[in-house]
Amino acid sequence: MSNDNLVMYHNPNCSKSRETLQILRDNDREPVVVDYLENPPREDELRRIIGLLGVSARDLLRTTEQVYRDAELDDDTLTEDELIEAICEYPALLQRPIVIANERAVIGRPPARVLEIIA
Repeated sequence: MSNDNLVMYHNPNCSKSRETLQILRDNDREPVVVDYLENPPREDELRRIIGLLGVSARDLLRTTEQVYRDAELDDDTLTEDELIEAICEYPALLQRPIVIANERAVIGRPPARVLEIIA
């Protein structure tokens, strides 16, 4: 099966992320793996991901991260642009894993959701 345009935003320390990667490999798919903590998405990439997912930037925030509290991101008055800026500055805030295939995207929670876009 073609692996063109298959990208995974991955955190190797996350069990859900590792599980998602294994599901892809078990289905003969080898994504371009982006360790987003080492190589965070730029603002334009993040906007594209948000669009493909059909969510808001707030939906991508990991609210359990300490940086979420430290940066006071629970403030409902923050704009989409401000939240995108925060995710770019603090990539640990990004929900994971995110898999993009053929202009479709899913958050791999649960990991089996990735099957929705690689079939």
